[in-house]
Amino acid sequence: MDNFDLIVIGSGPGGYVAAIRASQLGMKVAIVEKESLGGVCLNWGCIPTKALLKSAQAFEYLQHAEDYGLSVNGTVSVRFEEVVKRSRNVADSMSKGVQFLMKKNKIEVIQGYGKLLPGKRVEVALQEGGIKIFKAQQIILATGGRAKALFSLPIDGRYIIDYRKAMVLQDLPKQMVIVGAGAIGVEFAYFYQTMGTQVTLIEFADSILPLEDKESGKLLEKIFVKKGMQVYTSSRVLSSKVENGKVQLWVNTPKGEEQLETELVLSAAGVVANIENIGLELCGVETENGKVKVNAYYQTNVEGVYAIGDIVPGQALAHVASAEGIIAVEHMAGHHPQPLRYDNIPGCTYCSPEVASVGITEQKARENGLDILVGKFPFSASGKAKAGGKADGFVKLVIDKKYGEILGAHFIGENVTELIAEIVVARNLEATGQQLLKSVHPHPTMSEAIMEAAAAAYGEVIHL
Repeated sequence: MDNFDLIVIGSGPGGYVAAIRASQLGMKVAIVEKESLGGVCLNWGCIPTKALLKSAQAFEYLQHAEDYGLSVNGTVSVRFEEVVKRSRNVADSMSKGVQFLMKKNKIEVIQGYGKLLPGKRVEVALQEGGIKIFKAQQIILATGGRAKALFSLPIDGRYIIDYRKAMVLQDLPKQMVIVGAGAIGVEFAYFYQTMGTQVTLIEFADSILPLEDKESGKLLEKIFVKKGMQVYTSSRVLSSKVENGKVQLWVNTPKGEEQLETELVLSAAGVVANIENIGLELCGVETENGKVKVNAYYQTNVEGVYAIGDIVPGQALAHVASAEGIIAVEHMAGHHPQPLRYDNIPGCTYCSPEVASVGITEQKARENGLDILVGKFPFSASGKAKAGGKADGFVKLVIDKKYGEILGAHFIGENVTELIAEIVVARNLEATGQQLLKSVHPHPTMSEAIMEAAAAAYGEVIHL
């Protein structure tokens, strides 16, 4: 039986980061992975989708070349197979990068399906065949999540598909209905509509991106409709049927029940944790509401067993899983890490325009009876945004009136996912709205819209 200080089951952004940090702290580490190193995020989520979106953005720029005083000779067309191929190549190269990091940090990679056993043991059904038992002082469960299935929309992989299939279609569909307008649904909606598919987006909540500030969701919906997309909010799919090579959908909308027909349906209704068949019941690991119960350092109720990422409560985001993995490892190494601030986690959606946020929304602040200042600065008044030809969107700050605490920030616009970290750091350092306002921002940049939004909150805005 092979012995390790730590075995990590799952090599996504939580698992592989935890393994590297443990190696840095002197532990003998092994990581178990049933597919490709890097997990869903690197191979089927965060990274390859960004490659697809970049192709869509490049196509969009070429279509509007004349807006920049340029002339494109000939027809600009989509080579969809090459777009998909580029995305897969990016994912493959990143997975190889994780392989390099495993070797560099002397982490043993065990290819196979890992399962927790009593007595701090891990059973692996090896990819090469056979079963092997490994033992460790500590074990981290980082098995991630998968697409959530809807009863009214059973995924068949041909006509009704999940996000993995949506990334490797051989041909560009003429029509697609996307059910679920969270980050995954919205990103695919932008990608396929831009590439030439007629997209219909269906969302149960009263606005797309329902976890974001209402103004961000409503503006993005308006932009999507302008692009030719059909958007149904406050709507849900009642049932579906495949008939004559088409999908029939019955949808309950604010106008009543409607029937839609489409070539393809993408189910993007969220993520469910992979907690089945990993030995939780066998070892007595407690779960609640489909997640593994953990404390602030990701310890389960079973001594020596930790859990991180999509299988524990908290935002199902790659950067959250990575942070949790580092905290878990530093805790087991006897350090004293600070518990993660889940109220200061940035959320990002990478359609065009992008959406980014941190903290509470204006609606939530008002519902909680907080006395707030709201500052908003539109990118239409930003020199950098106008020069770049991407002036849709705004920066919005929610600030506590008495103490100046930055309660929330909500951005929509070009590259705003690169700007949100400023507010994350400011909130972490307990900076006030006034301090944000008095911090000189470079001109011309998109970032100065943050300073201007803070100025707007205090009635000092210059450029509006």
